Amino acid sequence: MNTIKTSFSIKDLENLSGIKAHTIRIWEKRYKLLIPERTDTNIRTYNLKSLQKLLNISFLNSNGYKVSRIAALDEFQIATKVKEISFLGNVESHAFNAFKLSMLNFDQALFYNTYNRLLEEKSFREIFYELFIPIIQDMGLLWQTLTIKPSHEHFISVHIRQKVLIHIERIQSSNPKPDSKTFVLFLPLNEIHDIGLLFINYELLSRGYHTIYLGENVPIEDLNLLNHLYKNITYVSYFTVKPDHDKLSAYLDTLYSEVIKNTTNSVRVLGTQLIDFNPKKLSKRIKLFKSIEDLVKDL
Repeated sequence: MNTIKTSFSIKDLENLSGIKAHTIRIWEKRYKLLIPERTDTNIRTYNLKSLQKLLNISFLNSNGYKVSRIAALDEFQIATKVKEISFLGNVESHAFNAFKLSMLNFDQALFYNTYNRLLEEKSFREIFYELFIPIIQDMGLLWQTLTIKPSHEHFISVHIRQKVLIHIERIQSSNPKPDSKTFVLFLPLNEIHDIGLLFINYELLSRGYHTIYLGENVPIEDLNLLNHLYKNITYVSYFTVKPDHDKLSAYLDTLYSEVIKNTTNSVRVLGTQLIDFNPKKLSKRIKLFKSIEDLVKDL
C-alpha cells in the first residue's frame, strides 16, 4: 500500500502551510495561484505539487513579497526566488517547509540536504531549538487533524533522533567535571517519545555533567537501584502522553515517596502532559518546567 500522501484537503493545506483556508480560497479565485482538483462529489482536493507551490508562496509572502507580485511569476520563477532568498541567509522558513515535504514524501535526501545546509550557518543546538522543536510540536497537530499518518511522524522522528544521537556520541566519551552532579534521565511506563529527553541528555553532557540515560518505559521502583549507587541524584523525566492527566498527581506522589523522600535527590519534569496541571501540593524537590530551555537555564 502506498503511504505517501498525494491528495490534500484545503484543511490539510491550512495545517501544513499556516495559511487560513479562507485566504487560500481568495488566492485561488483572485490570482489563480492554485487549481484544485474535484472529487465526484465536487469536493476540492490538492496534489503534492500544489502543496509545494503554496509552501513556496508562504515563504515569499513572509519575506515581504506581495501575493499580487508572486501571482505574476510562474512556478519555476517562484522556486528560483525562494532559493535566492534562502541563499541570502533567511533559511529558517524555507528549511521548515523542506523538512515538512521530506516527511510527506519520506524523502531522506531532502531531509539530509536541508540539515547539512543549515549546519553551514547554525550550530546543532540552534537547529534543534529553532527548527526541530517547532517541527515536533507541529507533528502533534498534524496527526490530531489526520493530515499525516503515524508513518510520517515516525519518519521525521527517526531522523531527528539520529542527529541528536550523533551529537551525544561526539561528547559522551568526555570525562564529567570532578564535582559533577549525577542526572538520571528516564521516561515513565508507556511513554515512548524520547527526543526531548535525549536532547536534554545532550545539553547536560555538553555542560560537563555526569548523566545516566535510562530511556523509555522505566518503572518507578527500578530507580531505587540508582539510589544505592549514587548520592544527590537529579532525576529528569519528560511526559508527552503519559502518565494520564488524572494520574499525574498520584505518579509524582509515588515518585517522591519511593525515590526522593529520605534522600537528597530531586526531580525535574517537563512535557505537554503538564499543560494545565496545577497540583494542590507538590514537594519543593519536584520542579516542573514549561520547556527544555527553561530547564537548561535552571541548571
